[in-house]
Amino acid sequence: MTREDMLARLIAQASTEGSELVTLRAIVEESSELGAKRVLDRLGLGDPGAQDDLDELRELLSAWRDAKASAWKAAIEWLVRGILALLLVGIAVRLGAGEMLT
Repeated sequence: MTREDMLARLIAQASTEGSELVTLRAIVEESSELGAKRVLDRLGLGDPGAQDDLDELRELLSAWRDAKASAWKAAIEWLVRGILALLLVGIAVRLGAGEMLT
């Protein structure tokens, strides 16, 4: 029996016997699962290999975030080193180190 058949039977049962709480809960549960399956199918994630695809995408996203963080860290380190080098050159010029070399 498919989910569509189960949902149709539950709705028929609710209309003939009245709406008991158990029947209403079963209708909500079946319709929710059916709706979730439809959404996954529309997104292309309804096949058995979808979990592997999602796991792989998560790994790629994690690697991208790590690479981006490393790139930012390296850029900031180089910027700080450049500023410190310029500061040292400025101090050397200020103290007259240029005259010692000539």
